[in-house]
Amino acid sequence: MTPDPAWRPTRRRPGGTPVTVVVDGRPLPAAPGDTVAGVMMLAGASFQRDRDGGPRAPLCNLGACFECAATVDGRPLTRTCLTPVREGMTVETRERR
Repeated sequence: MTPDPAWRPTRRRPGGTPVTVVVDGRPLPAAPGDTVAGVMMLAGASFQRDRDGGPRAPLCNLGACFECAATVDGRPLTRTCLTPVREGMTVETRERR
């Protein structure tokens, strides 16, 4: 059976210059092509908390649930699971009061 050309492998391709993303003041290493949510999960970084203080994390990784929303480069409610990393990107997960 010939695979459908619309499907492509999702494995990471080697290459590219590593980048650094700053999450809540903490620099995290990332590879080109990574999403912000993926980098945060691998590093054990926290996401927003719910109203009761419980932790939140990406649920769907498709951009439908907003559980991974954070402020990215000053833009609130950015879905980090859909946002590719780039050098110098800043992510803020804490609520501002």
